[in-house]
Amino acid sequence: MAVNSIDASLLKRMFLAGAKNLEVQKEVINELNVFPVPDGDTGTNMTLTILSAVKEIGQVTELSMQTLAKAISSGSLKGARGNSGVILSQLFRGFCKGVNGYDKLTVPLAAEAFDKAVDTAYKAVMKPKEGTILTVARAGAEAAAEIADYTDDVEDFLDKVIERMQQALDNTPELLPVLKEAGVVDSGGTGLLAVMIGARKGLRGEEVDLNALVSGGAKPAEKKGGAGSNDISTADIRFGYCTEFIILLEKDFTQKEETDFKTYLSSIGDSIVCVADDDVVKVHVHTNDPGLAIQKALTYGQLSRMKIDNMREEHNERVIQSEEAAAAKTEPAKPAEPAKEMGFIAVSVGEGMNEIFRGLGVDYVIEGGQTMNPSTEDMLTAIEKVNAENIFILPNNGNVILAATQAKSLVEDKKIFVIPSKTAPQGISAMVSFLADKSAEENEAMMTEALGYVKSGEVTYAVRDTSFEGKEIREGDIMGISDKGIQTVGQDIAEVTVKLADELVDEDSGLVSIYFGADATEEDAQAIADTIGEQHPDLDVEVHFGGQPVYYYLLSVE
Repeated sequence: MAVNSIDASLLKRMFLAGAKNLEVQKEVINELNVFPVPDGDTGTNMTLTILSAVKEIGQVTELSMQTLAKAISSGSLKGARGNSGVILSQLFRGFCKGVNGYDKLTVPLAAEAFDKAVDTAYKAVMKPKEGTILTVARAGAEAAAEIADYTDDVEDFLDKVIERMQQALDNTPELLPVLKEAGVVDSGGTGLLAVMIGARKGLRGEEVDLNALVSGGAKPAEKKGGAGSNDISTADIRFGYCTEFIILLEKDFTQKEETDFKTYLSSIGDSIVCVADDDVVKVHVHTNDPGLAIQKALTYGQLSRMKIDNMREEHNERVIQSEEAAAAKTEPAKPAEPAKEMGFIAVSVGEGMNEIFRGLGVDYVIEGGQTMNPSTEDMLTAIEKVNAENIFILPNNGNVILAATQAKSLVEDKKIFVIPSKTAPQGISAMVSFLADKSAEENEAMMTEALGYVKSGEVTYAVRDTSFEGKEIREGDIMGISDKGIQTVGQDIAEVTVKLADELVDEDSGLVSIYFGADATEEDAQAIADTIGEQHPDLDVEVHFGGQPVYYYLLSVE
């Protein structure tokens, strides 16, 4: 029997089925990322975005098309992560605008909603690129408009829209040469199609396990006498870094592997919680070298929700706060401080990089970036905590700029300036160029201009075999990546780093800064700096502790 309309209850089931199908496919989608780097996370970003909407739907008490649309739009908007997640949230936002105000969704209304979804998403991207999720979405909207003229059967309509989207996805390598060389289709478009295919399952009433849609692993055991306890000294904290993350498994995690992993964690730390749940593993460990835990975990799959806290620093801060609170009981409350004129938010990862940004005047550091893209809600939380009339956001990652821009559009009581920094070195250059005696608008122009003064490089390892711009890359190879792409590939970290520096340096260069990560040592970094200095005697070469995971070295050439 033909289905001629969709009510709120059926649309909810379709959306949840779409979310479930995306969650199931997320690792396949991650593997489609062109760059074979450890942080290829399109599938993860899209999944976390849609699961934020699922969480919001779960709080709806009186279901209607209006309450459902609001939950989907609001939830995905706040939870949007990465470029793909932000675009997905904008597609949902536009679609929800199209269905809001109606009790039932018919084929003509669905076609109009698809058109509004694509229009909203294209407007959200400053420079839309074809061969991406946008292309696949537009193909679906164009098909919807055509098909609505000759059918009122929702299932038939959805079949044909999905068929056209699949054709567009298959054609993405013809629009983006980099996809063709890597032998993959667009990852974001694949994620969108996964949502649509899942929604069709929901429409057909196929069995979908929605109960397990939002799975959180076990929470770490409550800490007693830990870093937050005031009756111990920092000398009593044997392992200084509380390290937490989730492994999104890419292979079987047997009981033996779980035991071996726990044994390894025990060799580098204590307070270990390692709980496997289907295709995710929740990990918590106290260690003096978070990089070792992260490196080992990456052998099992991608990482999500990474969090590293310096427990000694946290302990000291809490002691101070406790003393201040005790003193406050005997002192009159101080009035709230007036908002300062300008404040700064930076996305950063690694203890050293975080401290560098704070030293340059950043008020609030959002942990994340390369290994975990912050959400729009993370940005909004940071904005709320910075007491300033004008706030500059430094995303420091090309995949975070859209989330920052989306947060900007949701803030009304403060003026937000997004400086489009794509790397941490660019963000540092922007902060150095800030002048307190200039207006916010003048500083926005100067900070944005400063991004062009620095060339950035990253050194990491390949997670799979691929081909990129004529370079054959094998899993485990060391890669030197610049703003222009993968510049050099080899087996030795130091050699690749020196070669990358050679690629970045030109006749106008005067300074090379090397930021060594959690898996590198200052001694090794200094040896690399010495080699670069010998090869380029006119350059100043500096070494700084970055502490970033996954990336052995970050380079800055000015």
